[in-house]
Amino acid sequence: MRSRSLSIAAVVALLAPNLAGCGTVNEKLSAGVGDYVPQWAGGLPADAPPRPGTPQYDAYMRERERKRLLPAAEREKEEQAQKGAAPGGTGRQ
Repeated sequence: MRSRSLSIAAVVALLAPNLAGCGTVNEKLSAGVGDYVPQWAGGLPADAPPRPGTPQYDAYMRERERKRLLPAAEREKEEQAQKGAAPGGTGRQ
C-alpha cells in the first residue's frame, strides 16, 4: 500500500508543473491566435479595427482623425459615396 501512495504522489509532483505551465502558454498564445481564427468559429469580425502597435493601426487612426475633423455635411457625402461604391451596392437606402 505504501508504494502505491508514493507512486501517486510522484505522478502528481511530476504533473503539477506541467499543468501550471499551460496557463502561461495559453495566456501568451491567446493574444495572437485569435487573429487567425475564422469569424464563423468565433474569431474577429471582418470590420474589427487593426491591433494597436501595427502600421495598419496608425493609418486607421489617422483616417479616423481626418474624418472626425470633416464638417458633418462633407462626412455624410463621403459615407454615401463609399456605400454606393461598395460591391453589390445600389447606392439606395
